[in-house]
Amino acid sequence: MKLVRYGNPGKEKPGLIDANGQLRDLSAVVKDIGPEQLGDAALAKIAKVKTDKLPLVKGKPRYGCPVAGVGKFIAIGLNYADHAAESGLPIPAEPVVFMKAISCIQGPNDPVMLPKGSKKTDWEVELGFVIGKQARYVSQKDALNYVAGYCTINDVSEREYQIERGGTWDKGKGCDTFGPIGPWLVTRDEIANPQKLSMWLDVNGKRMQTGSTKTMIFNVAKLVSYLSQFMTLEPGDVVTTGTPPGVGLGMKPPLYLKKGDVMTLGIEGLGEQRQEVVPFKL
Repeated sequence: MKLVRYGNPGKEKPGLIDANGQLRDLSAVVKDIGPEQLGDAALAKIAKVKTDKLPLVKGKPRYGCPVAGVGKFIAIGLNYADHAAESGLPIPAEPVVFMKAISCIQGPNDPVMLPKGSKKTDWEVELGFVIGKQARYVSQKDALNYVAGYCTINDVSEREYQIERGGTWDKGKGCDTFGPIGPWLVTRDEIANPQKLSMWLDVNGKRMQTGSTKTMIFNVAKLVSYLSQFMTLEPGDVVTTGTPPGVGLGMKPPLYLKKGDVMTLGIEGLGEQRQEVVPFKL
């Protein structure tokens, strides 16, 4: 299934995309797409619904983040060897883990706002996954059973804040609007192998990133297992898994986002995003 949340910010309704690519309203079936709806039993109940009987949604409503009530937004850095190389950093022996603030989460096509005084805001197309049931000390063998589904994420990053301001990376990763997620959450039964998905990102129509999840250093199963050794993963937690090469930081000379730029990006089977870059505004 392709599950969505649509409507104005803070007033999104649950929905799904049917076999013909049409948006159907799920409000009569579930109250939202959140932690309570992400377990196997809850998803199976939704899957039994006859989609042709659900109301069609007319027009082109805004899509919000496809998951409500995200508790943790966990990110993995330097998870593609070629991206580590372009960043001038060694391939990590273990996953590099940091947090993105949940306040940065937004819809896939909402504008991305440059932070106040920002000069080095960058793009990163990434595979995201959403936890479906509580995970503690999970084995790699069982790890994918804890994933509710997959989604496209743009891990927008302010490189000066991330690299030059001291301390952890978090301060360059969690600025408002820096977490576009969606357009939909694709349940894991529709993704036969999350390590064989092509991905891309354009800025102003020019291809910047072309990659595949097959070149991830630490795959999804490893990441679920690894993270569950250090923290309890709860239903609704989102993990974004790193980016392939082609970010602005790695260009010679570096290239960063400016007002009016447009990012378009997508992952095979997981949908596309589009964000216009806008100036800082309180």
